[in-house]
Amino acid sequence: MKQPTAKAMKTLEELQALDFALVELRLYLHTHPEDTEALKQYNETAEQRTELKGQVEAEFGSIAPNEPFTPGKTAGWSDDLWPWQL
Repeated sequence: MKQPTAKAMKTLEELQALDFALVELRLYLHTHPEDTEALKQYNETAEQRTELKGQVEAEFGSIAPNEPFTPGKTAGWSDDLWPWQL
């Protein structure tokens, strides 16, 4: 089996960090809904995550089994590493 590249690992770690930040910000906003700075940070982080997820999927294929495939492109999981192996 092919080993993940350093770039793949770094990109996945960045995506996981953004996911973690979004969870923490969402929890905070549940108790501090008036904090406009936190809401701004949440929205900016969500945008960064969307962009990075698009880059990851463009290079490595779909990373979530419950999302639709891009027309004309397979997930590629059977051809390469599984998403959690990146």
